[in-house]
Amino acid sequence: MRRVGVGLQVAQRFSASGLAAGSQKHGVLFLAAAPGWREAAALGPRFMFLVRSLLKMAANNVVLNRLEQKGAEADQVIEYLKQQVALLKEKAILQASLREEKKLRVENAKLKKEIEGLKQELIQAEIRNGVKQIAPPPSGTISTALFSEDLPQPTPLTASPSNPKDQIKVGEEEKKKKDKAEKKGEKKEKKHPPAAGGDDSKPIDVSCLDLRVGCIITAKKHPDADSLYVEEVDVGEASPRTVVSGLVKHVPLEQMQNRMAVLLCNLKPAKMRGVVSQAMVMCASSPDKVEILAPPSGSVPGERITFQGFPGEPEKELNPKKKIWEQIQPDLHTNDQYIATYKGVPFEVKGKGVCRAQTMANSGIK
Repeated sequence: MRRVGVGLQVAQRFSASGLAAGSQKHGVLFLAAAPGWREAAALGPRFMFLVRSLLKMAANNVVLNRLEQKGAEADQVIEYLKQQVALLKEKAILQASLREEKKLRVENAKLKKEIEGLKQELIQAEIRNGVKQIAPPPSGTISTALFSEDLPQPTPLTASPSNPKDQIKVGEEEKKKKDKAEKKGEKKEKKHPPAAGGDDSKPIDVSCLDLRVGCIITAKKHPDADSLYVEEVDVGEASPRTVVSGLVKHVPLEQMQNRMAVLLCNLKPAKMRGVVSQAMVMCASSPDKVEILAPPSGSVPGERITFQGFPGEPEKELNPKKKIWEQIQPDLHTNDQYIATYKGVPFEVKGKGVCRAQTMANSGIK
């Protein structure tokens, strides 16, 4: 222990007096001359090991200090790079938003042009159909005379009679005038009684439809449509009607000749691939199958299809704007006995029987 203590004291002297590390040659550490080196040398190998350890520790401290400095510099560089990455992200987001804004502006401009074009087409179509185009009045030119009738008119001021007898006379005259006005009003009401309820008051039900028995005299394929037939149908009128039907995929052409059917005769005529259709053949229909409704045996073309409980007269022509057919059609079905019905009431030809499909039960009708 004494030798170790002496060695430490010598080492402290070396460090205090500026011990210079020499070079190691042939396994011997050469030290610069310093006070007390002979005492230290007398300690032997232990002292030399201690000195070497101290020198290594001093060198390691320098390296550690350098590493700490470099680590701090690296942290600063990392923070700087993080800031740059965040800035780049913000720039990228701004650029993307600007691109989207440009795209939206271009699309808005295109839509405006399309809307203007459609407006012009609509105006041209209205002009062709005879609809008058009314230009909006310029601002500030609306006459106040339009509103003069709605404004309360000032009543003329008349001097009230001071004599009580005169006041009584005035009151009697006013009563007479009121009585005369009431009598005139009653006479006008008698002359012009309220009109009976028009077509708008009529309920929308199957009685609005002009359903008749018809006979398909001839049928041929449409010249310009592979899925359509063009038929000549007798519906009890002076001349047969032309009817276009999409039945090519469901009914063979030979079965369309001289065939009895039920026809809706008051649809507005419509042109189908250049041929005007004047009626519609009524069919039981499903996504996979279509069958023509057959009237009862003994029926004659032109006989009307009636419905018990719906006695109204049919419209001359269904107004497409009122969508009468579209409101009635969902309630047309065949029942489980193949009979055509409206809300469960059969299609009936008076004195002859009911209309039915051949094999389709619980199917829609159109």
